[in-house]
Amino acid sequence: MSGTGRVLVLGGTGEARRLATALVADGVDVLSSLAGRVADPVLPPGEVRIGGFGGIEGLTAWLAENPVDAVVDATHPFATTMTASAAAAADLAGVPLLRLQRPGWTAQPGDDWRWVDSLEGAAAAVAGFDRVFLTTGRQGLAAFAGLTAHCLVRSVDPPEPPLPARTTVVLERGPFSLDDELALLREHAVEVVVTKDSGGSMTAAKLTAARELGLPVVLVRRPPLPEGVPVVATVDEALTWVRAGLDRASSVD
Repeated sequence: MSGTGRVLVLGGTGEARRLATALVADGVDVLSSLAGRVADPVLPPGEVRIGGFGGIEGLTAWLAENPVDAVVDATHPFATTMTASAAAAADLAGVPLLRLQRPGWTAQPGDDWRWVDSLEGAAAAVAGFDRVFLTTGRQGLAAFAGLTAHCLVRSVDPPEPPLPARTTVVLERGPFSLDDELALLREHAVEVVVTKDSGGSMTAAKLTAARELGLPVVLVRRPPLPEGVPVVATVDEALTWVRAGLDRASSVD
């Protein structure tokens, strides 16, 4: 494929970075947009913008002022607001949109997984435990603020209050090894693990560690995706989609 076209990649996920890297290597003009919620993000190659667009209206206006040939939404599986805004704005602007979303986790023999639909549901599910490991990210912890259990919270940046009254914070960025996760769970005498169904390998070791220690895991289900948006699960599939679209655009030109 010749190095033509301009693509907006939404998200600071590993998939977004790998996609941007491959497209830049193709000679494509790539703009990666990061939400700015992590203080020191790992930046992809190519042009980068940090910060929100201002909802559907803001992104629609931005697309009108900054024409692109395609938008790839590679945000986190739980970035529901951005995903909804991308779907609506791309439709209004008439720009092709693809959702790149890694597969969710699959239970293995020996797993004790307890599915819930929300963070509030997760808080209710762990109300009877005394030592809880919260790995749901630094935002949304207010749902657990009423817990009386000792809560271990792990996030990349300091979590936002309110927090449970008895909270220990561990600031770390994945990936995490199985040995590290086993040591952490044992050190803090964790009784139950709480996480979102983020998928991927960077933070999956905690699930294996929980299985080995016989600990239950409370998982928050993924929110539904907007209707009518094509979805792929891998960077290679996204590359194929983008390259085909740019080839069609260049042939029309």
